[in-house]
Amino acid sequence: MTTSPDLRPEAANNETHERSTSGVGPWPGERADWPSEPYYDPELLEHGDTRNVIDRYRYWRTESIKEDLDQQRHTFHVAIENWQHDMNIGSIVRSANAFGADTVHIVGRRRWNKRGAMVTDRYQHVEHREDIDALIEWAQAEGVPIIAIDNVPGCVPMETFDWPERCVMLFGQEGPGLTDEAVAAAEAVVEITQYGSTRSINASAAAAVSMYSWVQQHSPLRPR
Repeated sequence: MTTSPDLRPEAANNETHERSTSGVGPWPGERADWPSEPYYDPELLEHGDTRNVIDRYRYWRTESIKEDLDQQRHTFHVAIENWQHDMNIGSIVRSANAFGADTVHIVGRRRWNKRGAMVTDRYQHVEHREDIDALIEWAQAEGVPIIAIDNVPGCVPMETFDWPERCVMLFGQEGPGLTDEAVAAAEAVVEITQYGSTRSINASAAAAVSMYSWVQQHSPLRPR
């Protein structure tokens, strides 16, 4: 296999440091020097790769990236109520991809604003649930508890909460938050403790905080 000199793993002291944040050009050398592994995309090798992907996946076919991610996804899911056309949904999908969520479930309207996803939905499993009852039916069949995230009476501070290893995090819309039906469906309601004057934080920010909290407890990279 021929390796691009810009992307050699040994070239970086920190494996998480991305060296090609603005993309990469065509693969150097003649066509005969290009890698032949089936996960590489000949079009990207020829023309370059400016997608929003980490260096590990430069020049890879989209389907190959998704298949590789399937081998390492975490065991939490994310669900979002979609009663309004909320741009936060796309940002939540992007965070779900970043934190390795299994699947994102769009509850309610099938169509959602994808702008904030920055095309990460191509690599992330995204499914539609008609309503909260449909989400409950799916969760019960899978044996996955629903954990709602909101600041309502009786909720548990996130820093004291023990996340189930398998669960679905349920988020509401920006502004109104979760519906009463969603809160009633949850095994627990968790809040993000805040220290300023605002009543709530942005829905996509809350989702990112929640996913990171789960990772802090269950990531295989966390020291035991």
